[in-house]
Amino acid sequence: MSERRWTPGPVLVALVSAMSLLVPVAPGAQAREDIRVVDERRAGSRIVDLTVRSPALGRDARVRLLTPDGWERRGRHDRWPVLYLFAGGDGDHETWTREYEVHRKPSLRDTLVVMPEMPLYGFYSDWWNHGDGGPPAVESFHLREVLPLLERDYGAGTRRAAAAGESQGGFGALSYAARHPGLFRAVASYSGFVHPLQHPHAVRAGMTYLGLDWSALWGDPVAQRALWQAHDPYYLAERLRGTRVHLAGGDGRAGVLDPPGTAPDPHIPGLEDPDDPFPDDVISPTETLMGEESRTVAIRLKRAGVHVSTHFYAGTHSPPYWWRELDRTLPMLLRALGL
Repeated sequence: MSERRWTPGPVLVALVSAMSLLVPVAPGAQAREDIRVVDERRAGSRIVDLTVRSPALGRDARVRLLTPDGWERRGRHDRWPVLYLFAGGDGDHETWTREYEVHRKPSLRDTLVVMPEMPLYGFYSDWWNHGDGGPPAVESFHLREVLPLLERDYGAGTRRAAAAGESQGGFGALSYAARHPGLFRAVASYSGFVHPLQHPHAVRAGMTYLGLDWSALWGDPVAQRALWQAHDPYYLAERLRGTRVHLAGGDGRAGVLDPPGTAPDPHIPGLEDPDDPFPDDVISPTETLMGEESRTVAIRLKRAGVHVSTHFYAGTHSPPYWWRELDRTLPMLLRALGL
């Protein structure tokens, strides 16, 4: 009689995969030898663009740095506090200099600002890929490749205390902080996709709209629920104790920073829940969902004893609001860095 081999079911596989990913990133972790910069060029007086060969992404990827005063003359042991700024779903590493002109902010002259790219709708996660893993492993690229590389060669301090992000980048800031306690002292989310399991249909709709396989990210929200929860800040609230958190978001209605006649967001099929339709005066359904998720997470964090502040307002899913929120929260983020 042949020996019967036991194989784990999909729920157990997802659970084991999820728990294995909740491994904290150690300060001062060594950069792997196969992670290297293949191109470095200036894009402005203080802006440096790196091209990094990334096994995690399976390709070369870009990281933009805004360097502090004195960085060019750095010695081997010179270190600066670090602010990570995460882009939205398009993953553009130039977003924070092009849209928000962070290079013009005097308060950032003593900080190394790191702005890494992300694959389109990469969701700041190592993709499940139907249980096969492999690229794109976004979290591994950012935290296990870029981070130790910058500490080794580019003056990044191990007190890497702050991160902020807009839209999907807000999710990245909170999810990374919760999945790796102690990594950031303070995080801020501007219209962040911070509770994906509150609106899993929105993840599906957005990725389908872009021609991506939505189930390759974290699998099915029912069959692989443990994997979704392992990335969702709502379910990781207790792990954010000791981290200063700020959540901001609009309600999807036209606000003070929307010009008269602002057009509605492009229609994304499947974004609206038929059982909970958007109000008639909503012109930015995505922002309505992000605002709802931010409010839900804020309540959860407060109950978990996390130091959290909020700013909720009338407004759309658009850069003018994120520029305002960055200006509002930058002092808090820099205080966390000791500046």
